[in-house]
Amino acid sequence: MSTRAQIAIQTGPEEWAHVYVHYDGYPEHMLPALATWTPEDILAAQEIRQVTAEALDCFNPPRPPRFLSRPTCELSHLYLWLDGHWIDATD
Repeated sequence: MSTRAQIAIQTGPEEWAHVYVHYDGYPEHMLPALATWTPEDILAAQEIRQVTAEALDCFNPPRPPRFLSRPTCELSHLYLWLDGHWIDATD
């Protein structure tokens, strides 16, 4: 079974891109895996099967990120880029 997650990245004053991650979205995996990647890398990926420290396994073709006015946890976990590092922002 998949542990789905979203990665929210602020792209404007009230605009957050939410990138979908299908597998291994739990914090014990995601936080170390995300440490390798920049917000720009995640935005370029658009839709991700799995994040590892070595690679972003992306869907092809990807669906574009959802844009919302604030970080919103719609799946199991939510991660944000804050003050230069990734955090778990799950409600």
